Amino acid sequence: MGLVTFKILFWIAAFIVFYTYIGYGILLYAAVLVKRLFSGTKNVQLEIPIDKDLPKVSFVVAAYNEENWIEDKIKNCLAFDYPKNKLELVFVTDGSSDNTPNFIENYPFPEDVDWKLYHSPARKGKIAAVERIMEFISNPITIYTDANTDVNKEAIKRIVAHYQDPKVGGVAGEKRVSMLKEDSANSAGEGFYWKYESSLKKWDSELNSVVGAAGELFSLRTSLYQAVPKDTVIEDFYMTLKIAMQGYKIKYESGAYAVETASASVGEELKRKIRIAAGGHQAISRLLPLLNIFKFKTLSFQYISHRVLRWTLTPLSMIILFIVNIILAIFGSTFFKLVLGLQLAFYFLAFIGYVLEKRKLKFKPFFIPYYFCVMNYAVIMGFFRFIKGSQSVVWEKAKRVEV
Repeated sequence: MGLVTFKILFWIAAFIVFYTYIGYGILLYAAVLVKRLFSGTKNVQLEIPIDKDLPKVSFVVAAYNEENWIEDKIKNCLAFDYPKNKLELVFVTDGSSDNTPNFIENYPFPEDVDWKLYHSPARKGKIAAVERIMEFISNPITIYTDANTDVNKEAIKRIVAHYQDPKVGGVAGEKRVSMLKEDSANSAGEGFYWKYESSLKKWDSELNSVVGAAGELFSLRTSLYQAVPKDTVIEDFYMTLKIAMQGYKIKYESGAYAVETASASVGEELKRKIRIAAGGHQAISRLLPLLNIFKFKTLSFQYISHRVLRWTLTPLSMIILFIVNIILAIFGSTFFKLVLGLQLAFYFLAFIGYVLEKRKLKFKPFFIPYYFCVMNYAVIMGFFRFIKGSQSVVWEKAKRVEV
């Protein structure tokens, strides 16, 4: 191949990487500003209905071996600012071998609290647990959360306010990672990532629809729930996109948030990221019609830009960009030598972040490039896990920072 071919590869790879992580955010925000200009409106907080007009809600807590968290989770649920006669607490445990189900069953719930426990000794994964209990859910709105998160007390009211619009089929809450002063390398990277991701979701929602919710806190109209294949890895993402494909909007509500501590280490977070990446490839293979931008228009554009590129072309483009840049720096102009120098500097910072994390030293500027590299490495490993069909649907718990 001649230098011209290498230059073409360089610019294609550079564009994909830039667009995926920076360009889409810029373009998305610009589109939101244009929409505000022409509509004369801004994304404002919806008015919350008065108590007598609030819908009945089922709040589903999925738990697997969460005896260290479950008491705090129950207390968190009991503190919600929502009418007790319109709130059903549903605890579903799948294969828990610790004291989680017994603790829930024997907890002294107040008499005016409507709660239920569905326990199964067989461990079949989160979606199997959800599927098992959905036939017993009759309330119009179902909210899902994880047992190791702390949800703000106003969350339910903030979420249900969106359902006054009949075009809304689901509402995604915000995931927040607690940032303590003594947080590790991973907390810095994970926290920064979720702050940026939350901004993208907010703009996605304002422009059209969120492309996939996070399982820490999301909801849907119960009537729109569809059975999900039992081997689905990231069921929250799949469930909400299937609803969006029916023409409904998935809105984002930053006023409803679930807080969890960061993974105890980058190694622990890597387990989650690889699993999510394998699930992402699986979801792409099952949502192929959503790639048809002529049919789904804005939703397809958002889906491809925000999700598909991250899980497919972008990690490969980073490898191509580096290799081709070396060749062009040897035979090309000063420009390519400068770009190669910047790439080497970035990866050197990531390497320092790796060394510091191993030594439990905490200098956060190095951890963001390190976390970025870890994310893309996880996508590659997740792809091979998906190809081999070796990703289990059961939960792969990551150890969390102790608070």
